[in-house]
Amino acid sequence: MKTWRIGVLAVGVVALSIGVGAPAQADGAAVAVRKKVLVELREQGGFAGLQDRVVVYTNGCVRLSRRTGPVIDKCLTGAEWRGLRGSLKQLKLGKDEAQPQGADFLKYTLTYRGRHVSRYTLTQTWSPVVRRMEKVLQKYWAPD
Repeated sequence: MKTWRIGVLAVGVVALSIGVGAPAQADGAAVAVRKKVLVELREQGGFAGLQDRVVVYTNGCVRLSRRTGPVIDKCLTGAEWRGLRGSLKQLKLGKDEAQPQGADFLKYTLTYRGRHVSRYTLTQTWSPVVRRMEKVLQKYWAPD
C-alpha cells in the first residue's frame, strides 16, 4: 500500500475511534443528524441575566442551552412533537415590540420560517408555543 493511503487509513481509524460522526446525547445515545431549524426560542433578561435557548429541528430533535451549563441534544416525544407543531400552525409572529421602560423584563425572540421577532409580552398565539418550548427546556435540560 502506498504511504498516502496508509496515512488516510490511519486518520480514518482515529476519527472513528474518538466518535467523529453522529452527535451524542447526554445519556450517550446517538442523535439523528439535524436537518434544519424549525423554530427557535431565545429568552433573555431579567435581574438574573437569563439566557435560555431552545432550538427545534425539523426531525423532532432539540438543542437546549442556558447561560451556564451544558448544551443538551434530545428528541421530543411524539406527543410533545405533535403539540408543538399544532401550536406553530396558529402562530402569528407579528412585529417586534419596543422595549418597555424600566428593568427586569424578559425578552422573547422567536425565529420561525426565516423570520425572527422579539417581544416583551406574549400574545395569544405566542403563548402556547413559548410555554411548550419552556416545558421542554425544563424537562430535558439538566446540568452535569
